[in-house]
Amino acid sequence: MEGFTLHKEERLCSQKMIEDLFTSGESFLSYPLKVVFLKTELPQPYPVLAAFTVSKRNFKRAVKRNLLKRRMREAYRLHKPTFYAEITAKELHLAVMFVYIGKDIAEFAQIEKSMISAFKKLLAKL
Repeated sequence: MEGFTLHKEERLCSQKMIEDLFTSGESFLSYPLKVVFLKTELPQPYPVLAAFTVSKRNFKRAVKRNLLKRRMREAYRLHKPTFYAEITAKELHLAVMFVYIGKDIAEFAQIEKSMISAFKKLLAKL
């Protein structure tokens, strides 16, 4: 069960890296998610550093933003092992930001389907 955890070291926390991600990274849509990614050269213990965000403009209440972020993290966590296997086979390191762009609160099943689609699109773009 070790593969299904989401450790602190797997999260994208560096302000500099997040800034680089948005200035020079690529992006695509997998509604209701927007995925921004950047190949990195930094040696990391994990092949992907991920971050999740929800717009304060669309969801004023922190409770709703936190709910959506929890759902995104859970979908990521459940499908991460297969994604990691593909990334390590290509010997890449990535920084990825998942931005929720929907206007209403999506069910977990929809977010999970979108996350799987995002993984497939991301692997195709690499």
